[in-house]
Amino acid sequence: MKIHFIGIGGIGISALAKFMAGEGHTISGSDIRQSEITDELALKFGAKITIPHHGDAVDGADMVIHSAAVRKNNPEYLRAKALGIPLYARKEALKFILKDKKVYAVGGAHGKSTTSAMLAELLPQSNAIIGAISKAFHSNVRTASNDEVVFEADESDASFLNCNPYMALLTNVEPEHMEYYEYDLDRFYGAYEKFLSLAKVRVINAEDPFLSGLSMESVKLYPSRDIRDIEYVLIGDEPHTRFRLKDLGLFDVFGIGEHIALDAALAILAALHEGQSPQAIRENLRNYKGIKKRFDIIENRDECVVIDDYGHHPTEIKATMDALRHYAAMRGFKKIRAIWQPHKYSRTMDNLQGFVDCFSGADELVILPIWAAGEVEVPIDLKGAFSGYELTMAEGVTKEGGAVKIVDAHGQTIRRFDRDLIVAFGAGDITYQIRGLK
Repeated sequence: MKIHFIGIGGIGISALAKFMAGEGHTISGSDIRQSEITDELALKFGAKITIPHHGDAVDGADMVIHSAAVRKNNPEYLRAKALGIPLYARKEALKFILKDKKVYAVGGAHGKSTTSAMLAELLPQSNAIIGAISKAFHSNVRTASNDEVVFEADESDASFLNCNPYMALLTNVEPEHMEYYEYDLDRFYGAYEKFLSLAKVRVINAEDPFLSGLSMESVKLYPSRDIRDIEYVLIGDEPHTRFRLKDLGLFDVFGIGEHIALDAALAILAALHEGQSPQAIRENLRNYKGIKKRFDIIENRDECVVIDDYGHHPTEIKATMDALRHYAAMRGFKKIRAIWQPHKYSRTMDNLQGFVDCFSGADELVILPIWAAGEVEVPIDLKGAFSGYELTMAEGVTKEGGAVKIVDAHGQTIRRFDRDLIVAFGAGDITYQIRGLK
């Protein structure tokens, strides 16, 4: 088939496009701007890319798939409707893309990308569709000539209910994306319970407050009991977490933090259930190199380390801040300088006190304008809320010659960081800013 993807530059839609290309389909797509993702799709997958959106781009397509962000007045959406081309949202497309697959679906409020990437290494013969770039296979997709798929399952729009899970692995459950669920907790938790009920096999963090109360038969991890002797080590100057799991011995995994040990432990239990031996799992886990934008070390010198982190919820940021404190001590750094680009007005308002608390331990905090992600702007007094910090309100950030520069609305440098530990948090374009790409 010829399949066109509207919004193909998004991490989720691009994954489906790459996967369908691997299945033998011809793909094309469009987005509002060119990016690393659109370049990769054109060069490696032969996709015809249209920048920006244009109605003619869908001509000749057998099917059109669009991201949730695409509106119904999009010219390609309108053209596909007028031509009678089958038109699906990503959420609906999952039903037929994964219909006949053996899907290892990894979900949860936090850690699902990391756990998916880990599980992909522990099931090395499988396909993988992940909502982040795995540094092991340098993509968000890995294709294989079988029907097994490690799939990052998304709860933000309940699309995880359409992924045909053979195995449902859940790291945790915490209210998030509540605007989709109309702030109805019963509806939110009900979606997770239905997701688990769809699967033949369930692997869960049994100490999560919600998951601990479920009666479904599951492979259960009790982190406080099953994970022991956690320590943080440098292997080849890269941070790793070493831990003992049940009676299976020691495991080393890239990254720092108790949350890294928990994610790895869940992936290990899933692989054990599928017949992998503890020794094979131990060796394959070493192939996991982390994922782009999660504790992503982009500058590594004796006097300075710069880290890009996707954390955009207080729970995620707190976990990374805890890891940063350990890493700073290991490297002999005295200060942690955090740069935060809040993501979405709704999330910032709903969790404002949590954000204030989660940056505890930052010696300096820089706050950039809120990345709206399509939301209507509303006033939030971030300067007042974070007045207890050594605070700088800024317009942007860039990196030149190893130094991180904080700039104002006129592009003037107002702070310059070139020593100690520097970390950028956010799910917007801060990942490009901190790399000096914007």
